[in-house]
Amino acid sequence: MSAVVYLHGFLSSPQSHKAQQVKGWLAQHQPDLSFHCPHLTPYPDETRAELTALMEFLQPEPVWLMGSSLGGFWATWVAERYNRPAVLINPSVAPWQFMPEFLGVDLKSYHTDDSYRLDARHIEQIRAADCTPIARPDNYWLMVQTGDEILDYRQAVAKYAHSRQLIEQGGDHSFVGFERHLGDAIEFFRTFEKAASR
Repeated sequence: MSAVVYLHGFLSSPQSHKAQQVKGWLAQHQPDLSFHCPHLTPYPDETRAELTALMEFLQPEPVWLMGSSLGGFWATWVAERYNRPAVLINPSVAPWQFMPEFLGVDLKSYHTDDSYRLDARHIEQIRAADCTPIARPDNYWLMVQTGDEILDYRQAVAKYAHSRQLIEQGGDHSFVGFERHLGDAIEFFRTFEKAASR
């Protein structure tokens, strides 16, 4: 059974709106696919360990990745390491650029009671996970909206310049109307499944 792994953004959780949209859409339209959305902390080494464990657990089944914001950064890390396809939604390209403003302050998850505190070593850890340049541009479908008020969409357009891209005018960081593209995202993933079976 193929697995869809959705990776949420910074201080978010599996309860995020898009994660729930993907889960609900798959249950209704693609019940043959399993859905996984790990709860990722802002601590990069913990995230890498959790994603590695999840991928080892899911092997050798096909794994399809979706990541939003910081989850897009981590989806790229997994895709590069395991040669998997990924759909990236308004992804963070260089998260170490925004992390300094969060150092030394108490951070709280948007959906849970979990709290976190970042320090300088976490910036170095996330830099170590950077995958630039990407080795397999055909593995990615980038979705961005130009109205993203958190991240500069042009950074993602440049990094994934040789990948499939959907650039929508307006919108915001949440990617307004994301659910409209779920069917096409699954079709994108299935092209890799078909190629592997040849």
